[in-house]
Amino acid sequence: MSATAPTDSTTHSTSDTAARRRTDAAARPPAPSPFEATTLGPMRLRNRIIKAATFEARMPRGAVTDELIDYHVAVARGGAGLSTVAYCAVSKGGRVNPDTLVFREEIIPDLTRLTDAVHAEGAAVSAQLGHAGLVGSARSRTPTLAPSTRLSAPAMGRVKGATHAQLDEIVEQFAAAAKVAVAAGFDAVEIHLGHNYLLSSFMSPNLNKRTDEYGGSIENRARFPRRVVEAVRTAVDGQVAVLAKFNMADGVDGGLWLDESVQFAQLLEADGHLDAMELTGGSSLLNGMYFFRGDVPLKEFAAAQSKVVGAGLMVYGRKIFPKYPFEEGFFLPYARQFRDALSMPLILLGGINRLDTIEGALGEGFDYVAMARALLREPDLINKMAAGERTAGLCVHCNKCLPTIYSTTRCVLAPAPAVSAGPAAGGMSAHD
Repeated sequence: MSATAPTDSTTHSTSDTAARRRTDAAARPPAPSPFEATTLGPMRLRNRIIKAATFEARMPRGAVTDELIDYHVAVARGGAGLSTVAYCAVSKGGRVNPDTLVFREEIIPDLTRLTDAVHAEGAAVSAQLGHAGLVGSARSRTPTLAPSTRLSAPAMGRVKGATHAQLDEIVEQFAAAAKVAVAAGFDAVEIHLGHNYLLSSFMSPNLNKRTDEYGGSIENRARFPRRVVEAVRTAVDGQVAVLAKFNMADGVDGGLWLDESVQFAQLLEADGHLDAMELTGGSSLLNGMYFFRGDVPLKEFAAAQSKVVGAGLMVYGRKIFPKYPFEEGFFLPYARQFRDALSMPLILLGGINRLDTIEGALGEGFDYVAMARALLREPDLINKMAAGERTAGLCVHCNKCLPTIYSTTRCVLAPAPAVSAGPAAGGMSAHD
């Protein structure tokens, strides 16, 4: 893979694209029903509602378990058009923690069990591909890397800036992981360009201090993520949809914000390698509440940690987990900037709990919506909405689900799932 970024010659100006969007809006037909079938790239979906990626905590030592399969089957049976398997690392060094799936050929049979089970319920299934970068935990015992050398709390120390050879290797790892997804029967791959994981951190001015062709200008900071997206598109060869989870804003001082993120998105659109973009924000490294909003369950977070870490959280937790009031559809004002500037399909994410929010988003020209906590509380909420039984979910945005990622991710108000006892039948043993 060449280190040269894709050409920028086809990039549209913001004004031209905005004018086109306004013309399109004037001629836009009535908003589609959330529950009508649709096509996204080569993928056929039974409706426009996506289960967003949320770390399932059902993969001990990276194994595909029956509990992980059951989790996604419940979402599929509950009516989602697409369920997303969260954070599938492209390499051992790209894991968030030791209990992270690593997409490699050895687990294709187990992943196929998962995709077959979801398909049997009428839904499609996507794999979120990522490299943790600065968010990688020291517990993984495999060195991670960053755009520039800096300290990382999750890594418990200094993380070195990546060399050119390492970046080339990561591009190849993303392509290889995408091929695994295709072989295992996934309908889409979602490239993680958000939350200050590795690709996202290259776009963030506070995390990328490089002075070579991968740092400085918007074009340079976009170069590595664009190489990855192009490599994934080439690897899947039109067999599955290629999506991206994309940061609109980091939610930290000096981080990525709309003035630059819209330009990054325009470069990605001009490249033509993405079928859709899911709009998000926040930093798993520096501001973990920006993409949740609502209550901060500090006591529960502290209880899920060791005594030393828990005590530190009770003292410094408000700095790590600042509180933001919950608002229905809280990313919508930022997402509108992208809808105005882009023509490609967009997926609205962020605090979507009501049917009128979904209908309103589609009416504004968003093509899909993604839900997370609402479906953790009620996996069958979409079926209930489609049947006219409900217009809103039961999620109260207490965020007490967040500390459960250290055991088995669940809503504390819903019946607790069975705890994973090990890999699925025929599954792989621990890979670290």
